[in-house]
Amino acid sequence: MFRCNLVTILRTFAACFFLTATLFRLEAQDGKTSFDVLDLPVSSHINALGGNNISIIEEDVTVMYHNPALLGQEMNMQFAANYMRYVAGINLGGVSYAQAVRRHGTWAAGLQYAGYGSMRQTDATGVITGSFSPKDLLISGLYSHDITSSLRGGIHAKLLYSSYESYSALALFFDLGINYYNIDRDLSLSVVFKNLGGQIKKYDTQNIAMPWDIQLGLSKTMRHIPLRFSMTIQHLTKWHLPFEKVNHDTGEMKVQDSFFSNLFRHLAFGLDYIPNRNFYLALGYDCKRKGDMAAAGRRIFSGVTIGTGIRVKMFGIDVSMAQHHSNGFTFMANFSMNISQFLH
Repeated sequence: MFRCNLVTILRTFAACFFLTATLFRLEAQDGKTSFDVLDLPVSSHINALGGNNISIIEEDVTVMYHNPALLGQEMNMQFAANYMRYVAGINLGGVSYAQAVRRHGTWAAGLQYAGYGSMRQTDATGVITGSFSPKDLLISGLYSHDITSSLRGGIHAKLLYSSYESYSALALFFDLGINYYNIDRDLSLSVVFKNLGGQIKKYDTQNIAMPWDIQLGLSKTMRHIPLRFSMTIQHLTKWHLPFEKVNHDTGEMKVQDSFFSNLFRHLAFGLDYIPNRNFYLALGYDCKRKGDMAAAGRRIFSGVTIGTGIRVKMFGIDVSMAQHHSNGFTFMANFSMNISQFLH
């Protein structure tokens, strides 16, 4: 059977990073995108690791939304429900299910809903004429396949429906992911191409940019202590990520767009304490979120995420918190159940 050489994998991983970084730095486009709901976390565990992670190996079906190559037969007949209380009264929730197929394949399906509360509707003169409730609905279908004992690939098809007042849109996206996992070294490497696709039905006649991205991820458990370190490299389709930093002495805003500020704003870090397979504590840090929220007046907890999870027999509960805005924390919870254990 074909065996992947670790050195080759690492070289390929590094080459992908420098190639994509170089190509998209030359492109240097900083346009706005739509359908940003696609970037919100679904897994509470991943939310605790900085809000994005594409490389942790867990028996948690919700990690598949971040990388379809993390879906595997170890998630056979697993059902999960997720809920997030976001800022400004925004609520997100959904359900997921996975099923193993023969010896090397796994399929999964999911439904995610985002409700943005009630908003006042006005006419051109500012007179209130009513209210409306904007929302997004995401339907997912996934399939992964074990290429070798260490290499797995996956695809995620996403149909997104958005309705904002009298405007609605329909879009189809695909995620393509691959993961290399060395069980002896507990080393995981991933590459994901996210949100490839476009609109089927537009809000109006105007074309809008799609939120597609290329991401790289690494997770490694330390040899003698139960700590797992993760790093996710994201936003590789756009090198420049400038932000405004406040000078607290003068009150002036200064744009930060240096090489190192751009470099670090592509990184999200995570650290897991995993004393056994049934419990974890997680801490994360997203450099871009820290800069974005600092520009809005937050300087302490922005960018930092925390969470924990516990497994008891066939059930699992995960919770996480983050501060995206000065007005309060966001809270996320996942509940999972392994139906195969229930049937036995």
